[in-house]
Amino acid sequence: MKDRQNTINGWVLFAGIVALGASIVTGEMFHAERPEKMGYPIEGVAVEGEGGEAAKPIEFYLASADVAKGEQVFKKCAACHNADQGGANALGPNLWGVVGKPHAAHPGFPFSDALKGVPGSWDFKALDTWLSNPKKYAPGTKMTFAGLGNPQDRADVIAFLNSHGSNLPLPAAPVETAEAAGDKAAAPAEGNEAAPAGNEAAPAKPAH
Repeated sequence: MKDRQNTINGWVLFAGIVALGASIVTGEMFHAERPEKMGYPIEGVAVEGEGGEAAKPIEFYLASADVAKGEQVFKKCAACHNADQGGANALGPNLWGVVGKPHAAHPGFPFSDALKGVPGSWDFKALDTWLSNPKKYAPGTKMTFAGLGNPQDRADVIAFLNSHGSNLPLPAAPVETAEAAGDKAAAPAEGNEAAPAGNEAAPAKPAH
């Protein structure tokens, strides 16, 4: 009986050694380091904050805004809004003459407290920010539209709305400073020596 128990204990020990060895070998074969950045990259999608050109101010896009194109983009908003003079409110307020007006000022529409609590008026910058991301502009707004990601589309829609009852002068495009270009032009060309002061000619070598 004792020999049988020893045999059983021996097989159990042997099985444990085999299992431990298999675990070590498997761990070495399938060992993986923790990535520096968690998550999976999606092809064609830039990582926020890496590369890409910084967004230009809305004035840049308004300089080339197209009212006709804005009318086409506005069709995305037509399910909730209209911009006709005297048009009725729908799911959203009528937008005739909205550019330049205070927030939540159109009569007869039940605006959310979130939008009522945003100070200021619908100037060009405010409209650009709102059209980019309504929920970020006024957290808690009843507006369900996700926003327009293309800044030129936003500028075109703003120009279209401006032409319907507001007609405010569009802001001029921001002028890029020429300091860098001026500094570059002022620097002497590489490999060229500065001219002598006073435009003095260099002394001639004596004749031999």
